[in-house]
Amino acid sequence: MADSDLFNQGMATRRAVLGDAHVDSATARKTGFDEAFQTFITEGAWGSVWSRPGLTRRERSIITLALLAGLGHEEEFAMHVRATVNTGATEEDIKELLLHVAVYAGVPAANSAYRIAKQELAKRQEAAQ
Repeated sequence: MADSDLFNQGMATRRAVLGDAHVDSATARKTGFDEAFQTFITEGAWGSVWSRPGLTRRERSIITLALLAGLGHEEEFAMHVRATVNTGATEEDIKELLLHVAVYAGVPAANSAYRIAKQELAKRQEAAQ
């Protein structure tokens, strides 16, 4: 059972960070199999954590990118690089956080993340032209 206030706050934050197109697509793909998981993500990650006042969205974005890169979660890392357009995290922030990833999580993890970040940032640049 969803906590409607937490779910609604989470959905608003999720949309603000990831964009309506991404959230609409994820919602359209939801089935009975993953419905509880999608609710959990919306309430837990987006409603309980991303919606807290203690850090800015930019700071949360930087932390999230570093963790995803360090853990090798490439698809989620790419999604959160795309989301930086909404969070205020900059290309410079990504460069700096990936140096930390290299030191604390390993060069191979950072190397993969640099490749993905370059691809996503290049796509953004192309779309802006």
